Amino acid sequence: MGIAENVKAILAELGPGVGLVAAAKTRSAAEVLQAVEAGVGIVGENYVQEAAAVFPAVGRRARWHFIGRLQKNKAKKAVELFDLIETVDSAALGRELDKRAAAAGKTMEVLIEVNSGREPQKAGVLPEAAEALARELAALPRLRVLGVMTMGPFAGDPEDSRPYFAETRRVFDALRRAAIPGVEMRLLSMGMSHSWRVAVEEGSNLVRIGTAIFGPRP
Repeated sequence: MGIAENVKAILAELGPGVGLVAAAKTRSAAEVLQAVEAGVGIVGENYVQEAAAVFPAVGRRARWHFIGRLQKNKAKKAVELFDLIETVDSAALGRELDKRAAAAGKTMEVLIEVNSGREPQKAGVLPEAAEALARELAALPRLRVLGVMTMGPFAGDPEDSRPYFAETRRVFDALRRAAIPGVEMRLLSMGMSHSWRVAVEEGSNLVRIGTAIFGPRP
């Protein structure tokens, strides 16, 4: 199937309660535009420079989420391009985004990235540190914390991802119960092409899908 058919099939299976992020890493502007025209409402990019190359073709027909590891020296451009940063995992990055958002005259929506698998090679705050980070980010006037995200394993049996997703849901629920002023637990972003069905079973309401939309990367 082509991109449009893939999008329509995924949206039909997701139903109305779960948002679809088209993970557009390495994809061309034409491919991303096809996905948006087929009904994708959110484009996810891992690199600021790739987003900047694709953005002119798509513009604000979709929302833009940053889903990669953000370096502080790219924060200014990220604030300009993106509607939401899904991968905030430190107060230092939060402060830089807050400063850049203030300069740009906007409020930046963010998610807290949780390293639920405690994998040293991955970004993300450890689950037990998520509440402290949420409180630090909530104190920054130009940030709005809207939820949490996790990466989970990149491949393998989808069931292997379930403990990661269950742990992230636990963090999400705990932050919601904490009722931190300025923190709104609305979005639980987890699940990729191979694992999104398990993620949705565990409570995800935002999935990041690349290969199942666009096909394997060249």
